[in-house]
Amino acid sequence: MYGRLGSGPEGKSPVTASTQEASQCIDAQIRVCKQVRQALVDAGLWRATDEGTRAHLVGPQPFLLSTEEASTLKKLGQALLAFYKAVNTLYLRRTDYRWAADYLDIGKPDDLLRHARMNYHKRALPLVIRPDILITQHGFVITELDSVPGGIGHLDCLSAAYERAGFDLLGGPRGMRDGFAQILREASGKDEPVCAIVVSDESEDYRPEMAYLASELRAVGFEAYTVHPRDVRFTEDGLYLENGSRIDVVYRFFELFDLLNIPKSELIAYAAKKRLVAVTPPYKHFLEEKLLLALLHSEPLRPFWQDELGEEYYELLRQTVSPTWIMDNRPVPPHAEISGFRWRGVPIRDWWVVAEGTQKERRLVLKPSGFSPLAWGSRGVKVGHDLSQEEWARSVDDALASFDTCPYVIQPFHDSIVQRVGYYDESTDSLRPMDARVRLCAYYYVVGDEAKLSGVLATACSSEKKLIHGMSDAVMAPCSVPTNGSYNRGRLR
Repeated sequence: MYGRLGSGPEGKSPVTASTQEASQCIDAQIRVCKQVRQALVDAGLWRATDEGTRAHLVGPQPFLLSTEEASTLKKLGQALLAFYKAVNTLYLRRTDYRWAADYLDIGKPDDLLRHARMNYHKRALPLVIRPDILITQHGFVITELDSVPGGIGHLDCLSAAYERAGFDLLGGPRGMRDGFAQILREASGKDEPVCAIVVSDESEDYRPEMAYLASELRAVGFEAYTVHPRDVRFTEDGLYLENGSRIDVVYRFFELFDLLNIPKSELIAYAAKKRLVAVTPPYKHFLEEKLLLALLHSEPLRPFWQDELGEEYYELLRQTVSPTWIMDNRPVPPHAEISGFRWRGVPIRDWWVVAEGTQKERRLVLKPSGFSPLAWGSRGVKVGHDLSQEEWARSVDDALASFDTCPYVIQPFHDSIVQRVGYYDESTDSLRPMDARVRLCAYYYVVGDEAKLSGVLATACSSEKKLIHGMSDAVMAPCSVPTNGSYNRGRLR
C-alpha cells in the first residue's frame, strides 16, 4: 500500500479497486499487522512498559526488494565469506603484512591475542555473517560487518508471522531457525548436538529473542537452551547444562571486550582450547573490527585481496563496502599523504584538519572500531553534520586520542533514498505512511563453503533521523521479492 511495502496477501490494491474493495483490503492489512504484533508478544519479544507493549512499529507487508537486489545479496554472501577467510590468512599467516595485524591487535589483552593465534581453531570462522546495508541512489552500501549479531530470533519470529499471513520471504519462512540448526551441526560435527546459547549481562537486551530461538529449536528436536554464563558447569570432561546434558557447542552471544565481566569465561575458553566443546563465533578479535573495511580499501593490500578473493569478489566488495579510513594519530611523513582521502579537494597528512569543517563539509561518520562497549548498537557513532562545530572537533580529538587503546574509523555519510513505507497506528487502529530511510541486515549462515542467505531484516526510520537502527518508532519487517518481478519503489528523493 505504501511504496515498497506493496499490496496485501489478497493481491488487491486500494489505488485501483472500488471503495468497498479498498476498505476490505485495508482491513485485511490491519489484521496482518495485529497478527504479527501478537506473534511478537506471544514469543516474549515485546514486553510491557509504561508506554505500552511495543518495541517497534509493524507494517502490513514485508519490505520489497527487486530480483536484481535479491541476486546481489546472494552474491555478497559468498564474497563476504571469502573476505573473512582472507582476513584469517592475513592475520595468522602473512608476516609481510604485519602492520595490518598490528592495527587489529591495538588495545587487546595479551591472553586474548595468544588465544586467537592457537592452532586448535586456526581455520575457524564466524558461522553467522551480517552486513549492515544502506539503500542509496547508487545501489547498496555496506557500512558495517557483524559476526556476533542480534536480530536472529527476532527476524525468525517476524518471518514466521508474515509467512502465516500468506507472504513468501527471502530465505524462507523459517530460514533463520533452520539455518541456525545447520550451523550448530557444522560447528559440533554432530547431527543432534546439545547447544548452549550463552548470553552475557552486556547483551541482556537480546536474551528474549535468543530464548525464543532456543525454544523454536527444541520444537524441532534440537536440545538448545539460552543460558547465563554462570549457569554453565565445568568439569574436566567438558561443559554441562544444569539439567545434566553435556554441551557440544556454545554459541557465544557475548563480546570479547567484556570477558573480564563474564563468569566462567576462562573456563569456556579452556574447554574450547582442549576441544571439549565447540565455540562459535571463535575467540578471534581480529574478525570483529570495523577497521577491516578500511583494510579492504587499503592500496598496499590490493595485491593480497586480489589474490585471495579473486577479481570478481574483490571488485564486488570494493564497489559495495563503504570507503573507510583508520583514525591513526601517528604523523605522516612530509612527502606522504593519507591514502584515498580528500579534504577540500586535496590530500591531507593529519586527521585533525577534518575537525575544522563547515556543516556541509562534515558529512562524515566516526565509529569505534571494536573491543569497546561503545562499538555496538550505534552507541559510539558520531555524525559530523548532526553536531555543532565544537562537538565535532571534540569527537575528532577523542577519536585520535584513543588510537592506542580503541581505534576509530571514519566513513563518508551515505544518503539513503527516502521511501514511503506503511505502518499500523495502534492509537487510531489504522494504517499510516512514513517517509523513511531503510537499512537492510542480511543474515548469512556458513555451512561448508557456502554462505547461505537465510533472511533479510529491513529497518525503516523516519527520514528526519540521521542514524538508522532499531527503535520504538521504526518499522521492522522481513524482506520479500514480488512474484511478478515488479514493484513500486516508493522513492521520494
